[in-house]
Amino acid sequence: MLCIEHQDSSTRARTGVLSLPHGDVPLPSFMPVGTNASVKAVHHTTVEAMGTRLILANTYHLYLRPGIEVIKAAGGLHQFSGWKHNILTDSGGYQVFSLAPFRKILPEGVKFRSHIDGSYHLLTPEKVVELQEGFGSDILMPLDVCTGPESTRKDAEKALSTTTAWLKRTVDRWQARSETYDGRLFGIIQGQFFADLRRQSAEQVLDLDTPGVAIGGLSVGETFPVYQEMLGILAPMLPQAKPRYVMGIGTPDYILTAVENGIDLFDCVYPTRIARNGSVFTPEGLIDLKKARFEMDFAPIMEGCRCHACTTYSRAYLRQMFKCNEILGPMLATEHNLQFLHDFLNDIRAAIREDRFSSFKDAFLSRFGGKSRG
Repeated sequence: MLCIEHQDSSTRARTGVLSLPHGDVPLPSFMPVGTNASVKAVHHTTVEAMGTRLILANTYHLYLRPGIEVIKAAGGLHQFSGWKHNILTDSGGYQVFSLAPFRKILPEGVKFRSHIDGSYHLLTPEKVVELQEGFGSDILMPLDVCTGPESTRKDAEKALSTTTAWLKRTVDRWQARSETYDGRLFGIIQGQFFADLRRQSAEQVLDLDTPGVAIGGLSVGETFPVYQEMLGILAPMLPQAKPRYVMGIGTPDYILTAVENGIDLFDCVYPTRIARNGSVFTPEGLIDLKKARFEMDFAPIMEGCRCHACTTYSRAYLRQMFKCNEILGPMLATEHNLQFLHDFLNDIRAAIREDRFSSFKDAFLSRFGGKSRG
């Protein structure tokens, strides 16, 4: 499943290849988020042309709409969406966290009220496996409970206990389906921001020997130093032979810190969300294309970028699209941000292979403007 190609000489950063049912994925890699089986505002063919070979979709949202029967009738999520490469499906655990007013955590699973029509549903660890099998997910995630920075230790302990119990049930169901389904299960480490709980969770996940390991519950409102601290605690515990995934990060500073700690995969809605509001990545940091200073700026967003926005249009034209609420603006900005991150990861992999990751990180952040919001 995982072939490690090179380990950086001065950090835990590494390059490799992750072999999945729908092809190989170079590591480290950023996964664009396609919550509803579509990366918002951009064609799948455009994402594919960049070289992306793994995107993310969300079990919770797809379960509610269009529903598992529609996707199974289409032949699975790949056929339904027209994406022929790999798909990781999140379990819906984050929605347990973010839609707190609409759910109740029970020993058997999560009872929640649909944000679409108010109907009630119960997601269990077993059902989440079966849903992702029906999707044909290449990587499936277990149902878990995430807690935020405001949660008490008691809340974190309870959430961890539930997450571990659910993971054991998930592994049992996934193993029972292994003869007919080759999706790879990643266990999720939780434990909020308590070092001992994080270590305990990591030990419990590793004992269950899932093909991959994910770190959940980061980038949920904690400070950047706390994020760094948690990665520093967990990274030495993670086995070399398994792919490692930090859930929900998508800015250069968070990605670089993850890679430095030997993380292979990450995802986030941030790059596409800010693009729809007119903000785009450049080597000097984020710029807001709606600003008046771009009215007469006929340069591309970024010199040398190969995305359609940069090779065809100017900042002035993109500003016009956003000021007039033309849908082309968000489409072009989204393509640029995804292309920027794809090229950024190419550069990271090159730096690791040449044993210069630390100097690359320092130089990039110095130019980019230091830490940005995760």
